[in-house]
Amino acid sequence: MNAQQVSNPVDLFVIGGGINGCGIARDAAGRGYSVMLAEMDDLASATSSASTKLFHGGLRYLEYFEVRLVREALIEREVLLRAMPHISWPMRFVLPYHKDMRFEAETPTSKLLSVVMPWMKGRRPAWLIRLGLFLYDHLGGRKILPATETRDLRGSPEGAPLQERFAKAYEYSDCWVEDSRLVALNARDAEARGATIMTRTKVTRAAREGDLWRIEVQDMESGAAQTHYAKMLVNAAGPWVGNVIHETIDLPSKEGVRLVRGSHIVTRKLYDHDKCYFFQGTDGRIIFAIPYETDFTLIGTTDAEHRDPSEKPYCTDEERDYLIAFANKYFKKPISAEDVVWSYSGVRPLYDDGASSATAATRDYTLKVDATAGAPVLNIFGGKITTYRRLAESALEKIAEHLPDATGPWTAGVPLAGGDFPVDGVADLVGQLRARYPFLTDRWAKRLVRAYGTEAQVLLGAAKTAEDLGEDFGATLSEAEVVWLMDHEYARTAEDVIWRRSKLGLRLDAEQIATLEEWMKTRRERVAAAE
Repeated sequence: MNAQQVSNPVDLFVIGGGINGCGIARDAAGRGYSVMLAEMDDLASATSSASTKLFHGGLRYLEYFEVRLVREALIEREVLLRAMPHISWPMRFVLPYHKDMRFEAETPTSKLLSVVMPWMKGRRPAWLIRLGLFLYDHLGGRKILPATETRDLRGSPEGAPLQERFAKAYEYSDCWVEDSRLVALNARDAEARGATIMTRTKVTRAAREGDLWRIEVQDMESGAAQTHYAKMLVNAAGPWVGNVIHETIDLPSKEGVRLVRGSHIVTRKLYDHDKCYFFQGTDGRIIFAIPYETDFTLIGTTDAEHRDPSEKPYCTDEERDYLIAFANKYFKKPISAEDVVWSYSGVRPLYDDGASSATAATRDYTLKVDATAGAPVLNIFGGKITTYRRLAESALEKIAEHLPDATGPWTAGVPLAGGDFPVDGVADLVGQLRARYPFLTDRWAKRLVRAYGTEAQVLLGAAKTAEDLGEDFGATLSEAEVVWLMDHEYARTAEDVIWRRSKLGLRLDAEQIATLEEWMKTRRERVAAAE
């Protein structure tokens, strides 16, 4: 077996099943490379399922003069909207203005204004915000998304939930994305183009053997070990990128990673309209309040140092209270810890650029190739979910220097599974689904279209009644949908289904989740026995 692998190694072996790893695997497979990907847990089980769920340019990054990053992200918003109109959609953001808004003290813009306009004492003037929004509107060649407007909050739906002192706001465009579904669909497309996707598979050791990498992996469920060979290694391990460099492949590298924890809280729905809020604090930081899963509001995020990637991140009481206090400076009706129904936290693996604070650390991605001792390895630092596709293209440019003769870029405008319909076509799809399956409620049909797009009809098949979809696990989750997720989207446990392939964990109780877990376990065993 090993002799055959040595004589016929794969071109690329990708470590990490987050958005960067799966995006690179998809792009590479589509260019004709042979690709294997190993993820030690479920796809998107770490950072890529714990984002703020936005395709956004990063308005505040303009204050750090990260213009290239912002421009690239702004251009990408509309490219991605067209490729996945089921799991991403435009949103309007309301930025209330008041005179007490301040810069984070370490931003280059703050330092510059403190010199030329010392009387401002760190405040963000209205003209500067409007200038930033003008750049935001025009840097990316916007075609789909509407431009910024100035809004009078008095007597408006946008002003109704806010304290009376907020009379004026700026309203601009960004986009929502179902982050963990994005990862699963990229992995699925990579596999459809020839890649091998291995979840619950940990890379325990990788070493150069001449012009190849010898990669040892272990199945995290069975314990079985295997060895694979590849011409090039891609380290897209996210928070574990440093561990892979220094421990798994034992590379003498000086490149460092800075782990920054971002936490979010979810409350019951705090307002009735479908727009998001961009809140600015007196400490210079910002948070978002976003409509979430129809009946909830998502509030985040924090920026805190996180030392150890093996330590599972969670929203601390201090972070929760910080977000609550921040939101309460804006909302008319105060919220408390009792209003929080769920929280989550993720770790951003940022390139260590020596910034003095977690907030100031660069969000741009950094790609480093090491080929000094034989077979090359590409290490991925940082990145934003908005720029994952461009990061993959940049990674493939570096890969092509070592593995030439592949085809060129292709992913721009190519839809992911279920996304082959117009950006404004969701309502039509929902209508078609309800006409074909009259037993669906409007909410159920919308959820399926938002998750599966044009494939919702494939999932439902020939069903005439809800009973035809098999066991009902609650909250419109049917046996047919779970089978689809297990067979097509790598789901193996209840957690995979209710927190990553969906957010139905917000609606299912402990007994329902236990029933789902047992059902999936039984089906896995039955399928394994039949193989």
